[in-house]
Amino acid sequence: MIYRPATPADASALAKLGADTFVAAFGHLYRAADLEAFLAEVHDTQAVAAEIAGRECTHCLVEHDGALIAFCKLRYPSHYTAYSQARRPLELAQLYALPGHTGAGIGARLMDWTLGQAKVGGHDAIVLSVYAENYGAQRFYQRYGFGKIADITFRVGEHLDPELLYELTL
Repeated sequence: MIYRPATPADASALAKLGADTFVAAFGHLYRAADLEAFLAEVHDTQAVAAEIAGRECTHCLVEHDGALIAFCKLRYPSHYTAYSQARRPLELAQLYALPGHTGAGIGARLMDWTLGQAKVGGHDAIVLSVYAENYGAQRFYQRYGFGKIADITFRVGEHLDPELLYELTL
């Protein structure tokens, strides 16, 4: 497997990977119109290209046999700064792998990359949101020392999901 930063040429494949992994994990929770609106906003090729080209987001991609299978996206400044006591919290905005590629250590490698990026960037915390009923992801983050700091919501179209905001102080 190859772990590498995203380039502008990756925008289309990363948008597709983001949509595919989100739908695989959560698509069953939403009305078609809500899911379609969310995917058009968040996993649109132009939106992803703007993130790659911009200064706020950093992506780490995972390739296997020439295809993208997982990714991690960091954001600074974080959307959740108001909830944190940290001076410079880094947001772990997305960490997803295609079905069939979970449980193979990819998430751990991406989390190690995240921790390294936080330290190099002088961040004093990492914040992330996790779906309130995604118990596997919650256990994964708790193993790294993340703890809940707030109850929040996450919008998918017109639907609001209950989310937990987690933080790891560095």
